[in-house]
Parts: sequence; C-alpha cells; structure tokens
Amino acid sequence: MITVLDTYPDIRRILRAPLAERTELLRAMLEPVTDMYRYFPGEVDLVAMHQMASGFPLDRDEQRCLDALETLAQADAWSRIQRALEDALTAQLAATPDIQVPDITVLFVLGDPGDAHFMGPCLGMTANGSMPGFIVITLWPFAENVERLEATAVHELNHNLRYSPGGVVWNPMTVTVGEHVVSEGLADAFARQLYGDELGYARIGVPALRDDAVFAKVLTGLDITGMQNFTAWVHGDASAERYGATPVGLPTGAGYAAGNRLVDAYLAATGRTAAQALHADSAEIIATALRK
Repeated sequence: MITVLDTYPDIRRILRAPLAERTELLRAMLEPVTDMYRYFPGEVDLVAMHQMASGFPLDRDEQRCLDALETLAQADAWSRIQRALEDALTAQLAATPDIQVPDITVLFVLGDPGDAHFMGPCLGMTANGSMPGFIVITLWPFAENVERLEATAVHELNHNLRYSPGGVVWNPMTVTVGEHVVSEGLADAFARQLYGDELGYARIGVPALRDDAVFAKVLTGLDITGMQNFTAWVHGDASAERYGATPVGLPTGAGYAAGNRLVDAYLAATGRTAAQALHADSAEIIATALRK
C-alpha cells in the first residue's frame, strides 16, 4: 500500500501557529517517517533532518510559504502524487511481477525559499526514495516543478523498489559511485517511460546531458566506494561544498546526466525497458553501455 501523508493542513497549521509551538507541531507531522532513519546511529532529530533537507522554515517567510502551500493545494499536488505512484507501481509489476513491494509512506513537504542552495542549484526540489518503505519529497512550487510532480514521485519510487528486499543491496561502505549514477539514470528512464522526455528527466541533470567532458569526468569516478564520497560525483560541486564534501570539478546534476546516458545506451543495446531493468546490475549496465 502506498500512503501519501496529507501534510497540507499540518503545514498550514504550523505556519500559522505561535512561534514557540511550531517545532513540536513539526515533529508530530514528521513522526510517521521516523523509521526511515532506523539505520542511523543514535536517535535522530526529525526537525533537524527536515532543516538539513531544506524543509520550510519555522521562524520566517510565513506568508511566502503559506502562499506557496496554496499553490500546491490548487494544483492538487497530494492527489496527483498518490495517483502517479499507484499507476507507476502497476506498470512496474506488469514488467516484474515477482518483486517484493513494501508498504510505502510518502512525505511531501514545502521547501525553504530562503535556502539559496535549494532554490538555486537544486532548482527548488530535493527528494529521497532510497530507503525502502519511505519517500520524502521537498519542493518549492516553481511552475516547472509543479508540472513534473508525477515524474518526480515516480523517479523516487524506482529507487525505493530497486533497493527493497530481494533487489539491489546498498551497502554504504562498499557501494560505488557507479551504482548511484546508474540508479539515477534508471529512475529517470522509468519516469521518461511513463511521462516522456519533456517531463521525465530530473531537472538538475538536463544542462549537462550532452556534455561529453562532464560524461568523461564522471566515468573516472565510477569505481569510488563509500557513499560519503558521492555528493560531488552525483550532485556536483555546489552540493559537495554545501555538505562539507570535497569538490571534484563537476557541475550540478553531473551524475544524473551521465547516468541517463549510460542507462539509455544499455536499454538500446538490450532492448529492455526501464521497468524491466529495475534490478539490473550496475556493473553490467556500465559495461554494456561502454562496450564499443
């Protein structure tokens, strides 16, 4: 079962509440996704994680956020995400009927308009679907983001199903940049399978999509292990600097762009669809894509 939490009334209530009450109201709203952090060492502060992920602020920009929240409500955002995920799961099960599908809880929250990195390089959207059973989408309602709500949700569903029990194992210590890059390409390919190229590409990867120099640079990092090293290679230098990682000379979304190129070459060579390739081995995808 897929449950998209109805965060609209909660966010509105938080933004209208006295400042002293907002933190605990936010904590209560986030409680349903506590288990998303079950593998983290120690107790996780849900409010701190919300802030780290560029979630809406608690102490400023109230009216701007309330107006943005109404834009999402008028766009029927929550229902659109629910329908898109259900339709995508149907399409995925048609291609891979034997996969294990967890119950999935989806947290959709408004982003922080005062976060320059979120609003700039990230184009007003961050998301995480890699923890089986949970999807979190943080979004500012730029028109392009609202238009791509369904594709964004489906992209994250692909991650969730790839790493669910019976699928690909993500070991934080041994996983490679190549796996992360391929996973972004597969997730985009699945979104494009359902919604076409105009909507299906993650926006941050589009500028570098046909940049051969960026592609070649990403290829040099595919064998790097340890997810603490991934930010620059996948999301780019701006995100690396934001989170205290070492830049490597790549633009925002470089890994997404490279992942799309690798996956498209693999799908073309094998005749498979993105849905059929859900659990394909990343090393096989890379080898097939680069085979001359």
